[in-house]
Amino acid sequence: MEKYNSLVVVGSQWGDEGKGKMTDYFAQRADVVVRFAGGDNAGHVINFNGQKHKVTIIPSGIFNKKVTNIIANGCVVNLINLVKEFEVIKKSGVDYGNLLISDRVQLILPYHIKIDEAQEEARGANKIGTTKRGIGPAYQDKVSRLGIRLGELEDDNFKERFQSVFDYQMKFLQTMFGVEPLNFEDTYNDLINAYNAIKDKVIDTDIFIENAIKDGKKVLFEGAQGALLDIDHGTYPYVTSSNTSANNASTGSGISHKLIDSTMGVVKAYSTRVGAGAFPTELTNEIGDGIRERGHEYGSNTKRPRRVGWLDAVALKHAIRTSGIDSMFITLLDVLSGIDEINICVRYELDGKEINSVPSTNQKYEKCKPVYMSNPGWKEDITQVKSFDQLPDAAKKYLKMMEKICEVPISGFSVGPDREQTILLENIF
Repeated sequence: MEKYNSLVVVGSQWGDEGKGKMTDYFAQRADVVVRFAGGDNAGHVINFNGQKHKVTIIPSGIFNKKVTNIIANGCVVNLINLVKEFEVIKKSGVDYGNLLISDRVQLILPYHIKIDEAQEEARGANKIGTTKRGIGPAYQDKVSRLGIRLGELEDDNFKERFQSVFDYQMKFLQTMFGVEPLNFEDTYNDLINAYNAIKDKVIDTDIFIENAIKDGKKVLFEGAQGALLDIDHGTYPYVTSSNTSANNASTGSGISHKLIDSTMGVVKAYSTRVGAGAFPTELTNEIGDGIRERGHEYGSNTKRPRRVGWLDAVALKHAIRTSGIDSMFITLLDVLSGIDEINICVRYELDGKEINSVPSTNQKYEKCKPVYMSNPGWKEDITQVKSFDQLPDAAKKYLKMMEKICEVPISGFSVGPDREQTILLENIF
């Protein structure tokens, strides 16, 4: 008998932990997969049957033909990119599931991308590291009540409302950054053409999700980025523009938190981060370079090399607390094979004092020095391991130490990118 019928899967670090792989894995037994935050800046790479597939805004359950995939209200959507992505999936030769989109999602429009580019350039040496896909400006408009919801495209007065917002944005771009204006008619027509391609998939997904859970269906909630990039609880200001913690699964999908049974945090066996921001355990040496190459630590969307470091248990425990994580799934354990000694950061030293928490400002966080607990490494290739018992003793010790430090059980681990290289220790879904 399964323990849960609804599960949230979130990244527990700075993103790129392997959430797509785990969502795809659990999607094989799910009825519904819900994406509840972020935009098409969150690339997920999924490997199965010897092939690599990538999604950005479409939920990772799309590769299971029995699954209904939902882009919920907490997301921001570039309709043109969404249509292109879905066309690629349809032409891939892989069976795919159904796709539904909330009529409450906010739209990313061409002027958002222009604003994103201009704002990032204006920051100079203080660049955030945005992907320049318009995500931040779209969320800015949402909060400023200038945003366009998908459901509005059916309103009789939509063109007039869009013209009003468009004119405001053009004035902003020209006045603040000297950017040449876009053409309204071209922008409007492109938007309507993209909408016509997907409008049969637009519904009130809030009610659909609630009914699915109450009907006993298995519903999987997929996070984007990682909990340490959460706009409120992440390492601000080097964060994303949405609430990426598991707590947003209910708000970002329009259901009660009471309908969500459990949260699993995906944890990379080491740490990575993209772009600027404090990173106490960063390895700028041959060990870090080796981990980057073995783990293929380059952005799935941007191809940017990721910064690499030892596992940071202080930051991880912060994510566990702010997301209410019930269990951890450890990914890329195989990448650590061949390292003589493996470290885990268990505390920071800040201004001569030891602390056990993440500072609220980047300036203080930059000054934190890691205090490590050392573990023996292992030489064995573990990519063919099928159970915990088959792991080398040093790998077992490493996982058990993570459990002890974080005070959260490990529900499984992976030893490679394929679905078949996934080992569950507990049936959580």
